[in-house]
Amino acid sequence: MNGQKMNIAIIGYGKMGQMIEKKALERGHQIGVKIDKNSTDLDWELVSKCDVAIEFSLPEKAVENIRKCFEYKVPVIVGTTGWLNDYETIKQECLKNNASFLSASNFSIGVNLFFHLNKILAQAMDSLPEYNVKIEEIHHTQKKDAPSGTAITLAEGILQFLKRKKSWSLANETQGDDVLSINAIRENEVPGTHHVTYTSEIDEIEIKHKAFNRSGFAIGAVIAAEWIVDKKGVFTMNDLIGF
Repeated sequence: MNGQKMNIAIIGYGKMGQMIEKKALERGHQIGVKIDKNSTDLDWELVSKCDVAIEFSLPEKAVENIRKCFEYKVPVIVGTTGWLNDYETIKQECLKNNASFLSASNFSIGVNLFFHLNKILAQAMDSLPEYNVKIEEIHHTQKKDAPSGTAITLAEGILQFLKRKKSWSLANETQGDDVLSINAIRENEVPGTHHVTYTSEIDEIEIKHKAFNRSGFAIGAVIAAEWIVDKKGVFTMNDLIGF
């Protein structure tokens, strides 16, 4: 982790951006730019003077913001979800521009440990077809995307190792036996919760992560910013944690 104090640009100053600011200041950094997630007038010259940008805007704005960070040679941490159809293109552009980019569906260290456990469990379950797997995620009603980026990452981890599942879909969509079901629930004022459940006729195995507040996500994003500031390339939280 980089021990230097940084000047950070926050692109997307909603609830998460505000929490990131709080945690960054607590760790001794300064905020050089704060850009509202709905802003259409970004001062990129000002952003270019920052050591790193943390992007938590909107899915329709994320790709443009990432490309601008590449253009202005600013390492960028991206927590916005819902834009990942463009991920491979952005990855190639990052490498072509010798830029610095780390994207995650969830920056919480605890969630990334959960991702790791999810893959280990899926690998163990591959030879046990009597267990069917499903994912359930619960978030507040203000969350824009469903399923959550975290749930999609969990699904991708399962599909990587559980050969009897070929794809995922939302629980209310038509499914075959080879489809992994994700139940996305939206309720008022609830902590973000993710369950992965394997059920057979005789028992059930479940792993669960519950976030009590946004603090873990915000701290993880700041830690990622500290880590990437002197690196070039495309990274994930696995690189940071060391899996």
